[in-house]
Amino acid sequence: MLLTVNNKSCCNIAEVRASASRPFADFVEEYFNEKDYVIAHTSGSTGEPKEIRLPKADMRSSARLTNSFFGINKCSVLYLPLSPTYIAGKMMIVRAIESGASICEEKPTNEPLLNYSGAKVDLASFVPSQLGFLINNPGLLDNINAMIVGGGQLSPRVEHWLADKGVNAYKTYGMTETCSHVALSKVASGEPNPFTAIGDVTFELDNRGCLVINAPQFSMKQLVTNDMVDLLDNRNFYWRGRFDNVINSGGIKIFPEEVEKKLSKLITHSRYFITSRPSEKWGEEVILALEYKNLPEGKILEGEIKPAFIEQMKSILPVYSIPRHYVAVKKFAETTSGKVIRKIKS
Repeated sequence: MLLTVNNKSCCNIAEVRASASRPFADFVEEYFNEKDYVIAHTSGSTGEPKEIRLPKADMRSSARLTNSFFGINKCSVLYLPLSPTYIAGKMMIVRAIESGASICEEKPTNEPLLNYSGAKVDLASFVPSQLGFLINNPGLLDNINAMIVGGGQLSPRVEHWLADKGVNAYKTYGMTETCSHVALSKVASGEPNPFTAIGDVTFELDNRGCLVINAPQFSMKQLVTNDMVDLLDNRNFYWRGRFDNVINSGGIKIFPEEVEKKLSKLITHSRYFITSRPSEKWGEEVILALEYKNLPEGKILEGEIKPAFIEQMKSILPVYSIPRHYVAVKKFAETTSGKVIRKIKS
């Protein structure tokens, strides 16, 4: 073992434990044990998190793909402000191990880079909730050559800001089963870029219109997802939403994620999500759930929704996507990794 963590060269697990957090050191110890797999957990976005065994060979393959794409080598510096208990954190460590790059770990926080004073970072990994702080402190981004962002959607406002500032940022597409991302989308100011496969990965669709990942370098070889996409060719696609979340209203498919992205221009002071409820007339009808800590759980908000807001929604949403009901939720349920669970109490 030879791993440079927080500017300290570590040759054994005891030295790693003296230089890094316990979760970081625990993962490194697991990675170098005699087993050929690492225990990980799915995100739980659409159900209970599941324990899975990730082959270390797959993790190495994934790390090499990313290192090759970003030119990461033994002279590089990686920055990790995410927990090593999740796949994004684990894979930054594996990228450092595989490339010989040094890695700087900071406690997971929504104020990343605030206390960083090291060398310029060649690759950093963030989640969307951390970017608001960076937008308000743009000078911190001078330390970053490239960043990857995963774990949730970026709002158009954040995307445009990053692109306009010339930040070399990429949205990621992947999951625990693929050992982090298998496709990247360069953040753009205008029309979004498609996700493009890295390495030898290719894509196709199943009979539902969901993405199938062909990954010859991984042990699974092929993975069928629940992600509905517009497939441009076998290397490029636009993500639309989860098959599990699609709302069928009057025979029209509505993708909640697409509606939420458009609403991000209007709703800036409250968390929200789009869901549905049964409708005798339409089969399903669209509901907008808003996080209101000071209102009773499940309170119907029709009287509180201002007509001007409804008119604004009509100007940016197709008529079939406009919410027909509005419900208050005191606090959204979340997965262990912080993703919102799209359910409201009946």
